[in-house]
Amino acid sequence: MLYILLIIVLSLVFLHLYVTYNKDARLLMKVPGRKNKFLIGNALEIFVPPEKLIDMRSGYAKQFNGIYRFYSYPFKFVCIYNPQDIEIILSGMKFSEKSFLYNFIKPWLAEGLLLSKGAKWQKRRKILTPAFHFDILRQFHVTMEENSKQLTETLENVPEKADIVPIMTNYTLNTICETAMGTKLSDETSAAGMSYKNAILTLGNIFAQRFIKVYLFVDFIYNLTSLKSLQKKYVDIVQAFTANVIENRKKNLDQQINIKNNKTEEDDIYNKKKKAAFLDLLLAAENNGQIDRAGVQEEVDTFMFEGHDTTSAGLSFLALMLANHQDAQQKVYEEMQSIFGDSTRVATTDDLAQMKYLELCIKESLRLYPPVHFIARALNESVKLSNYTIPAGTNCLIQIFDLHRREDLFKNANDFIPERFLPENSVGRHPYSYVPFSAGPRNCIGQKFAMMEMKSAMSAVIRRYRLEAITKPEDVRFAGDLILRSIDPIYMKIIKRN
Repeated sequence: MLYILLIIVLSLVFLHLYVTYNKDARLLMKVPGRKNKFLIGNALEIFVPPEKLIDMRSGYAKQFNGIYRFYSYPFKFVCIYNPQDIEIILSGMKFSEKSFLYNFIKPWLAEGLLLSKGAKWQKRRKILTPAFHFDILRQFHVTMEENSKQLTETLENVPEKADIVPIMTNYTLNTICETAMGTKLSDETSAAGMSYKNAILTLGNIFAQRFIKVYLFVDFIYNLTSLKSLQKKYVDIVQAFTANVIENRKKNLDQQINIKNNKTEEDDIYNKKKKAAFLDLLLAAENNGQIDRAGVQEEVDTFMFEGHDTTSAGLSFLALMLANHQDAQQKVYEEMQSIFGDSTRVATTDDLAQMKYLELCIKESLRLYPPVHFIARALNESVKLSNYTIPAGTNCLIQIFDLHRREDLFKNANDFIPERFLPENSVGRHPYSYVPFSAGPRNCIGQKFAMMEMKSAMSAVIRRYRLEAITKPEDVRFAGDLILRSIDPIYMKIIKRN
């Protein structure tokens, strides 16, 4: 018995020596980080409630200087939040492959543009880029303004203490469906839309649960848990909704083709002016054999999620900032008055271009509350970051939230100061110090769409209402989710202007 115990102890010691002092580990251990525990490394460091994840990460950002590591054999991570290192990772295609962490959402998003790599990513990006050309966005603007008007009418009937988050989520889901997907939500599909939104929230929580438990990184172990079956249930709900969106648009296009075949030449000229939806490009590519239906589904799943959830979060936090900073809100209102006067007409794209101060507010809100608050890349070769050699096979987490709150990059970094984005105040700022839409070749393809949508919505709201804070920024608790979102409602008063 004593011999068996001795063998076990020696085996554990040798195992610890191997996992701690192998070649890659020795390199990684030179990077600052928390003290390793016997055998398990840093695994217990992230074993915290999901709502504590971002606070924990921000604590590390204050403790270390732009870089720190996380190691629990065989999982190697380096976390960076300084612009020089971020430029190395994002500026080219060398480190364009996503971290294995994104495999956690692969049953949902498959190999859409967010998760795909190499030739497949390049081919899909080429197919989809025309959907976000400015001329196409101009065509979508009318629909955006119609939805913004509907948003203001919704706010007419909210209670005195209103949670702005579900209101903005409804707005962005309706907008992405009617513009990029070319499908209007009916009363029937609105109910399905509610299930879709709730399913996405649940999937985000499942992701957080898996992220904080290192042993769940292993698919075999994860597949034995109740989280796996719960994930399947909600993935099915999400994909049923998007499959219905695809089918409705395909039927609509088929009807248009049948009508077109019976039209005159004059009618054909008019028909050429119709909107070219994002989904239309995918269906056309399917007809041409460039993509199959599974490919259409994964791209629609990706853009339905990213196109409404990130913008909803951005608008909710923008509303929070304007409600808590009446001086900035007043400047936005005065800007609206200078553009529209007392007119109730809808905004044009030229009007949106004149909303310079509102744009500053959006940029500053995205700095403080970037909806995509981290990016994770796989380092397929060794690389020098902050003068440390990071071994190949390490996962690099780019902490956008902490980057944007660095005091050496943004003075009074935790304060809402839109003027910091005036051209004269941006001179000398490192181009990778502000990356709310990522940067480099894999930057967000829909960033112009998102900015137009945020301007359209918030300008319509501020023209008609004054936002008065109930929830304060210090009250917000962040979910440990793919998207930066508040766990609790964001309450405010919506006061109609005289």
